[in-house]
Amino acid sequence: MIPRYSRPEMTAIWSPESRFRIWFEIEAHAATAMAEIGVIPKEAAETIWAKGGEAQFDIARIDEIEAVTKHDVIAFLTHMAEFVGPDARFVHQGMTSSDVLDTCLNVQLTRAADILLADLDRLLEALKTRAHEHKMTLTIGRSHGIHAEPTTFGVKLAYAYAEFQRNKERLLAARKEIATCAISGAIGTYANIDPRIEAHVAKEMGLEPEPVSTQVIPRDRHAMFFATLGVIASSMERLAIEVRHLQRTEVLEAEEYFSPGQKGSSAMPHKRNPVLTENLTGLARMVRAYALPAMENVALWHERDISHSSVERMIGPDATVTLDFALNRLAGVIEKLVIYPERMQANLDKLSGLHNSQRVLLALTQKGASREDAYVYVQRNAMRTWNDGADFLSELKGDADIAKYLKPAELDEMFDLGYHTKHVDTIFKNVFG
Repeated sequence: MIPRYSRPEMTAIWSPESRFRIWFEIEAHAATAMAEIGVIPKEAAETIWAKGGEAQFDIARIDEIEAVTKHDVIAFLTHMAEFVGPDARFVHQGMTSSDVLDTCLNVQLTRAADILLADLDRLLEALKTRAHEHKMTLTIGRSHGIHAEPTTFGVKLAYAYAEFQRNKERLLAARKEIATCAISGAIGTYANIDPRIEAHVAKEMGLEPEPVSTQVIPRDRHAMFFATLGVIASSMERLAIEVRHLQRTEVLEAEEYFSPGQKGSSAMPHKRNPVLTENLTGLARMVRAYALPAMENVALWHERDISHSSVERMIGPDATVTLDFALNRLAGVIEKLVIYPERMQANLDKLSGLHNSQRVLLALTQKGASREDAYVYVQRNAMRTWNDGADFLSELKGDADIAKYLKPAELDEMFDLGYHTKHVDTIFKNVFG
């Protein structure tokens, strides 16, 4: 997590101040529940809220205590006692450190998920707007990087929209799965704390009680969360790479917005490079990289250890902050993407109609030619166009074998581009409703 690739709202979730405030709220809500069932005096719970609610946690003081205790939760509780006073003895009754740490982490992850969901909404809106803007803008479709058959630029954006809509659904599911709370004490058996405490804390923190924990919340939940972020990053990279391809000089069907005063190269003043989408490709690699250690965290020694802790202190902030920044950058790229329909048409015309080869092939089979023969007839004319620059339609009209099946007027009809866009409305209805 570095400032260059960070946004303040997401970064704030992971600040020490936010973390300690969440720890306090967990302890204070637990105290309230304990007071309600008679475990501690109600006055003590009220004092904890009053003194803690006013407190500004001294990060340096907590660090000073931790340097001696070598235990962050104990350092926090010791500092808390300094401003709560004698009633601090009722704090953390029957609880264990993981109750605070795991519940806090899941609060942070759910809050991070909410920001990421808003990011996805912005990106989806940008894709939808630009897709409708270019719904019928013809462009060549490619497979293996080679001209295939025509599509529209709107359709290309529509399948990106559909993919990110699926990612939104995945993230909603991952958020639900990660939103659990464990206040079950050592070993997770509730031996020293009533399950009603957990239920109260969960409700107040916007979580659900963990059905069964081993003192730590099971890390398969976290593995799924970070894996979901990795999938979103992969989709992000797929769209970024498409923009990079489209901006290549030989293609130049679309390009990132190049702002006044922007420089593309320290050496070559003419350069306009796809720096934003190249950056997104790199950031996607990092987000995916955080998924693997999350999966390795699932297997802990004898139900519980803290080998996951150091991992999550790094990947929690880094993965969410990086993806938040990247999704907003991608949304900005799409919102300002400069699109060149004339260049799309020029590229579409570059191979003299070869993109109609399948339609001619199918027409020949429908008129009685075998598929094998039809393929030979069409391909040999296509290769003359490919190798020598001949006009494909003219070559087809001059082929005696094809003339046995198709009249020149029928061949002319097969070069109508409208044939390839007749179901665009269906696709848009499927995607956008």
